[in-house]
Amino acid sequence: MARVNRRRFLKQLAAAATITIAGTKSSGRVLGANEVIRVGVAGINGRGGAHIDAYLKMKDVQITYLIDPDTRTFGKYTKRFETAGNKPKTVQDVREALKDKELDAISIATPNHWHSLMTIWGCEAGKDVYVEKPMSHNVHEGRIAVETARKYKRIVQHGTQSRSGNMGAKIAQLAKDGTFGKLLVTRGLCYKLRPSIGNKPTGTPPQQVDFNLWLGPAREQPFHANLVHYNWHWFWDFGNGDIGNQGVHEMDIARWAIPGATLPRSVMSVGGRFGYEDQGQTANSQVTVFDYGETKLLFEVRGLPSRSPFPGQGDKPIPEKPVNHVGNTFHFEQGVVANNQFFPKGKEDKPEQLPQVKNMDALKRGPGGGDHFANFIAAMRTRKIEDLNADILEGHYSSALCHLANLSYRVGAGAPLTEKTTVAGDDVATEALSRLREHLTKDAGLKLEDQKYRVGQKLVLDGKGETFVQNPEANKLLTRDYRKGFEVPEKVG
Repeated sequence: MARVNRRRFLKQLAAAATITIAGTKSSGRVLGANEVIRVGVAGINGRGGAHIDAYLKMKDVQITYLIDPDTRTFGKYTKRFETAGNKPKTVQDVREALKDKELDAISIATPNHWHSLMTIWGCEAGKDVYVEKPMSHNVHEGRIAVETARKYKRIVQHGTQSRSGNMGAKIAQLAKDGTFGKLLVTRGLCYKLRPSIGNKPTGTPPQQVDFNLWLGPAREQPFHANLVHYNWHWFWDFGNGDIGNQGVHEMDIARWAIPGATLPRSVMSVGGRFGYEDQGQTANSQVTVFDYGETKLLFEVRGLPSRSPFPGQGDKPIPEKPVNHVGNTFHFEQGVVANNQFFPKGKEDKPEQLPQVKNMDALKRGPGGGDHFANFIAAMRTRKIEDLNADILEGHYSSALCHLANLSYRVGAGAPLTEKTTVAGDDVATEALSRLREHLTKDAGLKLEDQKYRVGQKLVLDGKGETFVQNPEANKLLTRDYRKGFEVPEKVG
């Protein structure tokens, strides 16, 4: 009998250990290979639809909550869930869903100003989190979200989907191997048409919209129709301009190519909102340079119609109509990598295929077969942060770069945009500014003499403290004044 009891005791002990390692804090359930994972999707008007579609396709994943302050968004998903055979609960306040001990994760596709706070609340409630890009609205709250995820041992995936692909990893490894010599400039390009949003009068929000919840951590202000649902991107209280919207994807890839890069030594950004006067506040055209020592990271935003091709990628004809061009270009000592090809110096008209990397293991992505959402779910089951392709810490650094660019721009001053305008001591940024002027005149048909732009301050960083050196004005913008009930803490307890 003693032997039998001892054997039974060991089995019980092993089972208890499994629950401790693999279970969620909220429920203690073991997330085995065939265990159903219950997800709540928050913010379902735009990008949230892609979240819903992704999870509906997955075996053993069930969407149990739809969360949005605007109840008008719920109805358009009714048929999808009828087909799926389950009906999720619909709530306006994410906190109602987080109280549910059976909920395993939240998937966040809200406006940017909610991303970090909702991530923090989710982690504190014992939920895993998928958070869209950028994972923060400012630098401070991004760091707090990272520390909260670590404290509560949560799996948090950032929505930079290129991390689940192979090409970004390959270019990063080629740079690390020194295949083309030193990486001199890593460049992100966000040439994406963003027309005027006009001006909308303030007034009463629609009855179906809980505007207090929609505002959340942002400052109190009146409703207008340019906020709900998309144009919030172009207002400082809610969005981060296109550098933090589309651009964060290319920013992430550009930083990835610099071995071990986190935050830069300094940042400087110039630009403006050219071509129209509307209610928007963020720049629609912007050039930013980040100093990483041997390597510079340069980021270009164009929101007006663009026909100017980027030079150094062979002889390309100028397109007849404006085109969006979103991507990355890497300038090495021996030539340029762009469009998944290598353009050797002096032989730009004869591009070559990219060679294989020396360490093929560096190209391996986490479980999920290249699907970013599937990778998140797989990492939830293994409970291994290293299985995530885009852990929240990587998301924090790439998102922070977008914020740093905007901070330099916002604390800058207006100046005339002339043919003689340069960036002192920086030939790379000066060349980019010259091409921006050409774009504004030739593509957009603007007269330089009628234009003013904003010259950002050069901000020097204390990378360890994630603050600026001797610049109180800029440091104040690293965080924000949060509304009562929606505060991001100063520190993680």
